[in-house]
Order: sequence, then structure tokens, then C-alpha cells
Amino acid sequence: MTPDDVREIALSFPGAEEGSSYGQPSFKIHGKFFTRLRAEDQSVVLLDVSHDEREMLMEAEPQTFHITPHYKDFPSVLARIENLHAGSFRNFLDRRWRKIAPKKAVKAADAEKTALE
Repeated sequence: MTPDDVREIALSFPGAEEGSSYGQPSFKIHGKFFTRLRAEDQSVVLLDVSHDEREMLMEAEPQTFHITPHYKDFPSVLARIENLHAGSFRNFLDRRWRKIAPKKAVKAADAEKTALE
């Protein structure tokens, strides 16, 4: 993926807005942190990833998933965008979106998805 792909996927979620964090593009959902790009290693920050899941991801795909000392105590993992599959990125964001989006927005999105099936 590229930074443009990250932007397109992040902004496809209802309520998503782009901003800046540490001088890099970041994304919020109704003012709550969603994800951001890291210039230092061309990675994205993925939240709501348990420590156990993070360890499994880093072991299974060390070329994609990693961590820095700053994030070690947070339920998060970093993913190098050049190696990250777009579908996986969308799934990580969907999990985060469902946690921070207004419940009304989640219900509406689920209803729309059900109607399309």
C-alpha cells in the first residue's frame, strides 16, 4: 500500500476526518484517534490490538508488524504500509471504528451492509 491508499481507506469510514499528528497525516472519527502514518518507518498505528495478538502478528509477519518502545505499553501494533494488505488494514480499522464511532453510526452502517447482501 501507499500513503494515498491509507488515506483513501481511512477516509472511507463514516465520520472520518483527516488531520495532522507529529507532522504526518492522522485520522479521527468524530474527534477520536483512529490511525496515523509514521514517517520514521512508513508505518501506520493500529489500535485496539491486544498484547497477545500483537506478539502473534509480529512473530507471524515480522516484515509487516513491529513495535517501538513508545507503544510497548499500549494495546497497539505498527504495520509497515508497503507490506500491509489493504483488506487487513480495513479489518483493523473496522474494529477500531466500531469501538469509537457513535453507536447510531455503527447501527446505520450494519443496516446498510445487510441491505446490500
